[in-house]
Amino acid sequence: MIPARWLFPGVALATALLCGARIGVAQTTHLPAGGPADDHPLVVESKKRWQQSPHGTMLARILPPSVVSRELPDAGSPGAELLVKYCVQCHNLPSPAMHTREKWPSIVQRMVWRMEGRGNIGDLMKEMMAEVKAPTAKEQKTLVAYLKKHSQKAINPRKYPDLASPEGKVFSIACSQCHTLPDPRRHTAAEWPPVVERMKKHMTWTNRVIGRAREAERELTLQDILSFLKRNSRLN
Repeated sequence: MIPARWLFPGVALATALLCGARIGVAQTTHLPAGGPADDHPLVVESKKRWQQSPHGTMLARILPPSVVSRELPDAGSPGAELLVKYCVQCHNLPSPAMHTREKWPSIVQRMVWRMEGRGNIGDLMKEMMAEVKAPTAKEQKTLVAYLKKHSQKAINPRKYPDLASPEGKVFSIACSQCHTLPDPRRHTAAEWPPVVERMKKHMTWTNRVIGRAREAERELTLQDILSFLKRNSRLN
């Protein structure tokens, strides 16, 4: 059984991302380790900078360590290299599958805005982004094209009436917290268990750096999530 704190981050993660200093999120000295090591020079350089920055713990907590540069789709391509070059300046490397192709353009635009020192925390944002470089207009187009190409295929609720089942509701609640709700046919029944296990680790990491969840929130089970995904997964 997965404790509620793994599946309900409590404080809205989107709010905590760049407002940690303002809303009183605890500034931890040591963040939990997680995910495989990434030896890409830009990733190594960024993590060293986080350790030396008074804002390092706030930056590192934005995304759980989930994917390393060599595991990116089309690793080494111009789009993948731009993702590493610019995104790891402020947080762990994101997976292109975090969002749908429809959502990525506005997300990239918002991130570029922050890289330029603009945002919802005024002078602190300018201070945090002092050494951060923003992509050119041409690079943004390449980056967005890459993210859209490898984006998440969102579930079509009309194709899955099973979403209304108890297991489907658990799947919807758990998986929509951190990314677009995925289409169960993205993987086979045999492929889903390690994917769900990896997501559980991401949620554990997130809650360890954000804070505890409300005690009243109910527990959800891996069994329910996997039951829904397996019976709706693709055959091969």
